Amino acid sequence: MKPDSENHGSLEEQLEQVFVRPSGRETDQMREVRLEPGIAPHADGSVLASFGNTQVICAVMIENKVPNWMQRQKVQGGWLTAEYGMLPYSTLTRKDRPISKGRQDGRNIEIQRLIGRSLRAVLDLKKLPEKTLWIDCDVLRADGGTRTASITGAWLAARIAVNSLLDNGKLKEDPILDHLAAISVGVYRNRCVLDLDYPEDRDASVDANVVMTGSGEFVEVQSAGEEATYTRAQLDELLTLAEKGIGELVDKQKTVLTPQ
Repeated sequence: MKPDSENHGSLEEQLEQVFVRPSGRETDQMREVRLEPGIAPHADGSVLASFGNTQVICAVMIENKVPNWMQRQKVQGGWLTAEYGMLPYSTLTRKDRPISKGRQDGRNIEIQRLIGRSLRAVLDLKKLPEKTLWIDCDVLRADGGTRTASITGAWLAARIAVNSLLDNGKLKEDPILDHLAAISVGVYRNRCVLDLDYPEDRDASVDANVVMTGSGEFVEVQSAGEEATYTRAQLDELLTLAEKGIGELVDKQKTVLTPQ
């Protein structure tokens, strides 16, 4: 009689056949997402965006002026800019504030640029005359997907702030063209999965961040193999998962904006 290892394959092969995500979710299942408006009462619009254990405060404040470069170049309209940061207690070990190092954190700069250009993609700046929308995203708790939670929450905070301007007659036209949301996807243990939490993000062979509009158009796809390669079929599957997740996020944004 052959030993079990010969009958059923090696233990590693058996474990590969029994795929379980660390959270127990299905491959196309997101974490619980909560979008709670009004978290920062002094802001013009604010949202606490929670993707599972990841929590980001997204706040928008509006200034009645534009950057100096716009004035010098006589550029018409307004502007939107974003800042992103992780609070010292947002991770398991204390994260130093950039000011304590005397320099900006390169990762923070990359993410805040992503947030800014993503929101500007769905904004008609000419309909925002002489105004700057400041987006501040502060990570309270990091468990994977902080940049995608920031983009999703920041759009909703901006929508709330712009609605207030429209209601008060401070804007003549709505400058926001469409919904915007973002989600992470990746290849974890040879399976394509949606909405990576930290254990999956840490061990993924491929990870991607996808930003899309409510009408289903892509704004940005950041995708890379972590010392690994991936196929066109896997990329297609990742994008399909991202479309599903972003559709769910847009529905949640609409629910927040719908009068109860």
